[in-house]
Amino acid sequence: MVFSSAIFLFAFLPVAIGGYFIIHPKLRNIWLLLVSLFFYSWGEPKYVLLMIASILINYVIGIGIGCSKRQPVRVILLISSILYNLGVLAWFKYLGFMVSTFDRVFHTELVAAHSWVMDIQMPIGISFFTFQILSYVIDVYRKEVEAQKNVLKLGLYISLFPQLIAGPIVRYIDVAKQIDNRVVSFDGIYTGTLRFVIGFTKKVLFSNVLAQVAALAFDDKYAIGSMAMAWMGIVCYTLQIYFDFSGYSDMAIGLGKIFGFDFLENFNYPYISTSIKEFWRRWHISLSSWFRDYLYIPLGGSRKGKIRTYCNLLIIFFVTGLWHGASFNFIVWGLFHGAFLILERLPFGQWLEKWPKVIRHLYTMFVVMIGWVFFRAESLTDALIYIKNLFCITAWNGDVVLARVNMEMVVIMIFAIIFSMPILCKVQNKINSLEKRRVLCNSVFLSVILAGFVLSICYMTGSGFNPFIYFRF
Repeated sequence: MVFSSAIFLFAFLPVAIGGYFIIHPKLRNIWLLLVSLFFYSWGEPKYVLLMIASILINYVIGIGIGCSKRQPVRVILLISSILYNLGVLAWFKYLGFMVSTFDRVFHTELVAAHSWVMDIQMPIGISFFTFQILSYVIDVYRKEVEAQKNVLKLGLYISLFPQLIAGPIVRYIDVAKQIDNRVVSFDGIYTGTLRFVIGFTKKVLFSNVLAQVAALAFDDKYAIGSMAMAWMGIVCYTLQIYFDFSGYSDMAIGLGKIFGFDFLENFNYPYISTSIKEFWRRWHISLSSWFRDYLYIPLGGSRKGKIRTYCNLLIIFFVTGLWHGASFNFIVWGLFHGAFLILERLPFGQWLEKWPKVIRHLYTMFVVMIGWVFFRAESLTDALIYIKNLFCITAWNGDVVLARVNMEMVVIMIFAIIFSMPILCKVQNKINSLEKRRVLCNSVFLSVILAGFVLSICYMTGSGFNPFIYFRF
């Protein structure tokens, strides 16, 4: 079940919210746990058993770490949790990739002999809830939080449906108090609903339409080979992945507010960045901070000399790429960004700071878009061919764009570029600063938002094209 589906919007969500406010406040955690498990089991019932097993195993380990005063025992329990959680992730997400890679390197035929390996289906959202579980256990080990004594409350943290499928990665330390005590207010419901509506519009009205153009550029044989279509495609994919993932994060944060939870922001207009370093401070913030706190800093961070820092950055971005998918394309994408982060720590970074802001922004977007080619292409070969098409001036073929891209797509792309910048924030701030006509301006602003929401519903019900990029992660 996805947020941008009719079954979620018109059936599941009204029941989940209605039940939450009808029942006694002391039963609300149990209600949220039950609807979250139902939400996860909707598409693949068998994998809800895997989640329940993970909840129980990590609950016992967390209690053991919290109660034990012997450091060797606490270390063993921590390692056991890490091995179990990463082992489950590796089995479902990486086993086929590892076996096929082994075959290619050592010229064996393990895949042929064990074909079932390639048929293993990955549970939706496993990368997200695995990292959430690990953050809980590690924080208990570090004594930053107390072990949760109530297994139902821990289960709610791990399975809470707003952020279960695609984040943001919510760390236990950030919501531990909210699980026990949270305030549901009219302001929270209003703000959360508005945030959900905006996220829904970003996903359905922008991302889904842009995805069609990107698919033409990357997958349509008629369009492949055109420089004009290649640039149109990568611009649209750059916008698609932002509105897809940030839209889902907006919906998750909005739903959290409706239920009284305050999730941290996951995106902060990354496409206004003027360096790759700034880009990663604004893009997928929950993942970046997770790797910083649980891998980069334990590796030594930037405290042990330049060479060690560069190695740590490459390790982090190798793992970041691998986290996104079991493919060499994702690994290259991660290392590509890691290389530019290292480059910006060299004299190049000092030169970059002296450039005009517009040039720094163009440089950043150029690097990001080239990186997205590896992210979107099916193979490294396809990615390299696509990059070649981007710079093949002799094959401009603008007629391909005119034949495949209609005016509706162009209008959506223009509005997407505008709204990838903090336009809405500035409008809201301007309205809030007004002393006169604030009510009128707010009414106009809300009318525009609601109009976009209604239009998005029309798009959703009128089209079966509803891809979601981060489901495969």
